[in-house]
Parts: sequence; structure tokens; C-alpha cells
Amino acid sequence: MKKTVLRNYARLIAKVGANVQKDQEVIIFAGLDQPEFVKMLTEECYKLGAGKVRVEWSYDALEKVHARYQKQRVLSRTEEWEKAKLQHMVDVLPVRIFLESEDPDGLNGIHKRYFKAVQARAAVRKPYRDAIDNKHQWCIAAVPGVAWAKKLYPTRSKRQAVEQLWRDILFTARADSDDPIAVWQAHNADLKRRCAYLNGLGLTKLCYRAANGTDFSVGLMPRGRFHAGADTTLQGVVFNPNMPTEEVFTSPDRRTAQGIVYATKPLSFQGNLIEDFSVRFEAGRVVEVKAEKGQSVLEYIASMDEASHYLGECALVPKESPINRSGLLFYSTLFDENAACHLALGDGFPECVEGFEDLSREELYELGLNSSINHTDFMIGAEDMDIDGVTEDGRVVPIFRNGTWAF
Repeated sequence: MKKTVLRNYARLIAKVGANVQKDQEVIIFAGLDQPEFVKMLTEECYKLGAGKVRVEWSYDALEKVHARYQKQRVLSRTEEWEKAKLQHMVDVLPVRIFLESEDPDGLNGIHKRYFKAVQARAAVRKPYRDAIDNKHQWCIAAVPGVAWAKKLYPTRSKRQAVEQLWRDILFTARADSDDPIAVWQAHNADLKRRCAYLNGLGLTKLCYRAANGTDFSVGLMPRGRFHAGADTTLQGVVFNPNMPTEEVFTSPDRRTAQGIVYATKPLSFQGNLIEDFSVRFEAGRVVEVKAEKGQSVLEYIASMDEASHYLGECALVPKESPINRSGLLFYSTLFDENAACHLALGDGFPECVEGFEDLSREELYELGLNSSINHTDFMIGAEDMDIDGVTEDGRVVPIFRNGTWAF
């Protein structure tokens, strides 16, 4: 891939994604796959005035070694120095940039006790995570890793597979033009217009139907709002959390989900692929999950804590999205969730409640917002999916028809 194209992509992530401000601290989380691009991104952050950029590297193969040899109590423990790092994050509010590149099968076969350790560590992290919500910029983007590229293109050489995955990432992230910043400005404007229309309807419920058997409804909070694209911190800094993003989303009233949904794409979760599955809800709570492959992992996702049995997100994605048009299953939630309408079990988004900045977590919970250590998206959008909205005065408004916007 040409360096000029990659430089534009790095600049897009730093400026439009993270929107690094003068003297801010930046943390880049990355695998070992694209060190030259990480260096390029670091430089772009400094050019925008970052005071300090720190890179935290990860390596799935090493994680598996730890999971195999460490005792359960050690694997599950959050050390004091780790808590100090989390507290530093709360105190300093650094910009966080996550570069995904890992092998979709990288943690495959890992022992179940690793999942228990993840739960224990997530419970410790959650208060710190809650403390920085909507107070800092963050961005998730992607770069190709060899194993990931070969997963998508097994018959190609490593070099050819990586080059093709670069093209796929840049296309779906709307980063392959001469001026990707202008493209993103136009894309954000379109998403914001759709949010404004939905928020103006006074919706109380969404109803989903598809020929595959999906027959589902979920209530919306009276103060709930749809969001999309660029977000704004409480300090007034605009940033884009996900690159790519095609979704218009909200957090529903966790107590209201009713019916059954069928997944339309496999879910890749910590090295495990869950396929051909369904989730059934009663009075908001998951009461049954079924999967042709990955049943035990799906059960684990829905029971990481009690709140994992409830929904935290409903996202609307038209079938014309670049990710869906690519025809690829990326084995990455960042991409696959932006190919189809999806739901998420677990944590909800405070910013989807009007006036959230003046409400406590307890007050948000009383309004119906879910709070969990988990947030796992799964795709339910189908080519023939219809979604209706029900308004406060009982009108039924078409939102989706045949898998795309009805307005």
C-alpha cells in the first residue's frame, strides 16, 4: 500500500477519529502486526500537538501462554499497579486509540477459566471506565494483520492477502479517497440528519420482522435519543469513536425486549465463532439462546453478569453499507456490526439519554438504561427486514423496509 495513502489514513484517525488536542496524552493500543503504521500514527498525533504518546502492545499468542500456565487467582487478579494505571486514566483523561489487527482465531481453544478471569478483571475496571465515559476522546480503527488477512483470503500469499485487506479496510472506513476528511464530514452530516428525524418522531417502541423468523419488539426510554457518527465530549471536543461506522443507534429500555431474533452473521468472540443462533427475550430478559455452533460461548456471553441478560443497544444499519456491499465477513465486530442492523447484550450508553450529564448512574438505571461489565454486539439485519416505530400517540411509522431506510 502506498505510503501517501497510509499517511492520509493515519491523519484521518488522529484528526477526525481521535481529534487529538494540544498537550493531550495519547495511548495507542496495538498488536505487533503494523509497527510502521503505529509509528506513522504516533507522528500524526504529535503533529496535532499531543504532549505525550504512549503505545501499549498486545500479542494473543503470549496471552494464551499466560492463560495456560497462570493459576486462576493470578489470572483473575488486577494488580495494584494496574489499578494505578486505571486511576491515571481517570485523572488525566488521555485520548485512547485502538488499532485492531488480531487473528480472529488467536484465542481459539483457550481454557474456560480464562473467561472467568476476564469477568473478574472487567468487574474491577468498570468503575474506572464509567468515570471517564463521555469525558475523553477515543477511536477504534483497524490495520491488517497477517493471520487476519489469511483468514479472509486463505488462497493468497501473505503479502497479497495483507495488501487486499488494506484495500478492504480503507474502502469500508471511507478512507481511500484523496480527501477522506471531507468524505467523513459528509457522512457524519447524513447520519446526523437521520438521527434528527428519528428523534423528532417521539418513538416509544421498535418492532422488527424478517422471513427468517425474527419477530421482536423493544421499548424505548422516554428520554432516549438516537446517536450516530461523531460524538462530543462533555468538554466540547468532537471525535469519531468508530472507523468505520454506518449505524444509527440508541439504548433501549432494558426491561422491555420481547420476542425472538435470529442472527444473520456469525459472531466472532475471543477466538470463538458462534454461528446460526437465536436469542429469545421475555420482559426484557434473555430466556433462551440456541446456536448450531458455539452454544456454550453464547451462554457465557449472556451470563457474564445479571445485566448481560438484557439489551444495551439497538442499532440500525442499511444493507447498502460499504461493509455489507463488500460481501466479506471480517470476523471483527468493528466491521461486521456495521454491515447489518444489530443488538448488543449488556452495557448501555448514557449519552443516549437526554440530559445524561446531570444524572447519576443510579438515576440512569431507573430510567431503563442497562449497566453491565459486558457489551457484545450481534447482527440481526436481513435483506427483507422491516422495522416499524410506534409513536407516543400510537402511530406506526416505517423505519426500515426490505433491509434499508424507509425515509
